[in-house]
Amino acid sequence: MIARLKAKPLLAGQLVSALVFTALAVGQAAPVAADGAAAMLRAILFGDAIASAAMLAALFAFWTCLRLWRQRDAWIFHDGARLYRGGALSWPLALVRDVVIDRGELGIVSLRLVVDDDSEVTRELVKLYLLADRPEVVRDAVMFAAARAGGVAVSASVH
Repeated sequence: MIARLKAKPLLAGQLVSALVFTALAVGQAAPVAADGAAAMLRAILFGDAIASAAMLAALFAFWTCLRLWRQRDAWIFHDGARLYRGGALSWPLALVRDVVIDRGELGIVSLRLVVDDDSEVTRELVKLYLLADRPEVVRDAVMFAAARAGGVAVSASVH
């Protein structure tokens, strides 16, 4: 395990998205509450298209925060040959060249991976506001793992 995620922002995201979904569903169902449960369900599923799209977005946000929360204790890890981010993405450790801190298009600072695969694009590892560990520690751990796997020779300091 190289990096963990903070639990509080993920739990807050789950709570906010659940509240948004509930508020939208109640707003859709309340006008037809006197007509019975079937009418309320139809109003939630087939009511206002914008509200239905917002409910789907809230469900997606809840699912994303829940998935991240379940993987929070081992978000960035390696097995000696590959570096994994959350279990879905992975890169060969031998191709890892650097880990940098970069500001994205929206101004959100994240820890990004530089991989030597003839691509000019860096890969996002984690947004800094979600990172439970210090960025320097995570960078040193990734670079140490890459050096042991035969990648770039980098001296990693242990404090």
